[in-house]
Amino acid sequence: MARLLIIHHTPSPAMHMLFEAVRDGTAADGIDGVQVVCRAALATTAADVLASDGYVLGTPANLGTMSGALKHCFDTIYYPCLDDTRGRPVGVYVHGNNDVDGALRDIAKITTGLDWRETQAPLRVIGEPTRDDLTACWELGAALAAGLMS
Repeated sequence: MARLLIIHHTPSPAMHMLFEAVRDGTAADGIDGVQVVCRAALATTAADVLASDGYVLGTPANLGTMSGALKHCFDTIYYPCLDDTRGRPVGVYVHGNNDVDGALRDIAKITTGLDWRETQAPLRVIGEPTRDDLTACWELGAALAAGLMS
């Protein structure tokens, strides 16, 4: 069975809404044979990443970059996972009050270094999440999960 790992940092109500939408999307009708595992960024281990076939990353944009929690996750898993996770699919959603560009740029540098394959355009959510934002997050979860079906 394929495994999708959602690595998230959800310190705010907005991030929690986005996370739930992504998670709900992974259970869309027709998606079968994919185990979905959700881990807080600070609790994610290299073993979690190695045991997974694809990833969704969710973070707030803090002071122009990804959260410290997601950065810590990358610092922990980068070298142990570098060779064995190349080519795996990844999707990203980022929430900010006014800008998410720095966070997306920094995440892209790391996922490029890991040679993870971006399968969906990163989701940029500015301000209070709208219905369209939540729908886009749901679609991100569904697309990543569907892409792992064998």
